[in-house]
Amino acid sequence: MISKVEKFENSDLSSLRNELLNAGIDSFQAAQILAAFLAMRGYGVGTDQARDAVLRIENNGCSLDCMQKELERVALVM
Repeated sequence: MISKVEKFENSDLSSLRNELLNAGIDSFQAAQILAAFLAMRGYGVGTDQARDAVLRIENNGCSLDCMQKELERVALVM
C-alpha cells in the first residue's frame, strides 16, 4: 500500500519532535500541536489518534523515520 501522506522535511519533523518533547505540556496539548502541524500541511487527524501518536513518539523517543511513519498512520488526507 502506497502512502498518500507526503514525506515531511527532516527539519520540520525535528522541530515538531523537539517541541513535543521539550515544551512541558500534557498529551492533550501535544496532540493539538501535532494536529496543527498536519493541518498546516493539508491533513486532518482525529483527536484520539493524535494523542496516541504523541504518546508513542514520547514513550519511544522516536527517530525521524519513526515520526514519519506515525504521521502517515494517523494523517487523514483532506
